[in-house]
Amino acid sequence: MIKARRRGEYRLWWPVLVPIALILASEYKLRSRPANQSISGGVDATILLEIGIYGVVALYLYRRFGITAPHRRASSIRLLAWAFAAYSMLSVLWTPFPAFAVVRGIQLLIIAAVCQVMISRAERADLWRLAHAFIVLVLISVAIGVAMPFPRTPLTENRFNWLYVHPVSAGIFLGIAILLVAGFVLPGGPPRSWPLPLYLIAGAILTAALIGTGTRGAAGGCLAGLVVMLLLAHGSRGRVVFLMIAVPGAIVAVLGFTDRLIGFATRGETVEQLESLNARTDLWSFALRAFKAEPFFGNGLSSTRGLFLDDIGLGGGHNALINVLVEGGVVGLALFCALILALTVRLLTLTRLREVRVEAAILLGLMVFFMVDGITTEMVAAPANIASVWLYTVIAWATLLARKPARDDARPETDSSTSVPDVRAVTSPRGVG
Repeated sequence: MIKARRRGEYRLWWPVLVPIALILASEYKLRSRPANQSISGGVDATILLEIGIYGVVALYLYRRFGITAPHRRASSIRLLAWAFAAYSMLSVLWTPFPAFAVVRGIQLLIIAAVCQVMISRAERADLWRLAHAFIVLVLISVAIGVAMPFPRTPLTENRFNWLYVHPVSAGIFLGIAILLVAGFVLPGGPPRSWPLPLYLIAGAILTAALIGTGTRGAAGGCLAGLVVMLLLAHGSRGRVVFLMIAVPGAIVAVLGFTDRLIGFATRGETVEQLESLNARTDLWSFALRAFKAEPFFGNGLSSTRGLFLDDIGLGGGHNALINVLVEGGVVGLALFCALILALTVRLLTLTRLREVRVEAAILLGLMVFFMVDGITTEMVAAPANIASVWLYTVIAWATLLARKPARDDARPETDSSTSVPDVRAVTSPRGVG
């Protein structure tokens, strides 16, 4: 009996290990190569390792859980998540770069499958463990970047990163980790696994590293996510307290650190570079032309990685919505926007319930981070990267959060007589996870 119980507890770590494995395979590289080599479908040992890890994950999911029909009626969010992944895979049929797109499409389907299994088999406590494991991963990564700086490109010479992870990707890692740390610090938030001072120290290290990356989109997204999280985490009274503290603090920060804030925002760039957002506006002009050529179904998955290389030397849409518009057309954009909107509305609804309010606010903070960061990078709308893995993780987490059983005090603040949907989940006492 004891051995069986221990085996069951060990299996609970798969919701932690599987997403971390996908993130490591997608982002952590020991070499750098030009975008034209990637889009051409060239394969080396690093690519084979990435594909192999995704394959092992898919095999594990099949061997461990099999292929069975869902036990519950699928929510609209889950259906939209699968619809977006399936349509992305379907668009491989008409992409100009099929070899590259097939791999990315299969990877996105595997990420969606992980989300599906987490919804069916995992518990909220597993997501808390995943959040802690991710924070540790990012802290270790920061230490690697400090101890072993890798060669830099001319565009990233003065920006912090680790291994060959681009500073933009590093900024997404750090922004997500900071928001998770803030969520565990908040009173009434998910259970803490560490003493409070460790979270504060981790938050300081991650914030310093984020500033070091010089990634303005991630920094702005993180700040916006923190504001939304703090405004929604403790109801109307908490919003008043937050505004009383935040407004004077923001004024002092602007007056005391004006030069540093301007330096971070401009990053030593010329007026022309700032006006064009580092050539992004030029790229978006090319992107809109590509959209006009294939407006309804788009140019196919991963087409933005190569369509503009010859003209402007940049790969990717460098904006989430533009990236989806070019690759998936109006159909793909409708699916993606519907998914984001449905998920946001669900989380806003959950913030009205006292028992899960803080956790829902954390997830909303992450969604705001993705949307703000998505103004200048396409990663949340592209497959097989840190942002896409975490987007599907948020989908699973929000679905599990909606199953939280409602107690008498878990009612909307506006009307104590309003009924609360009967939803199910397992909670853990403070300090577990």
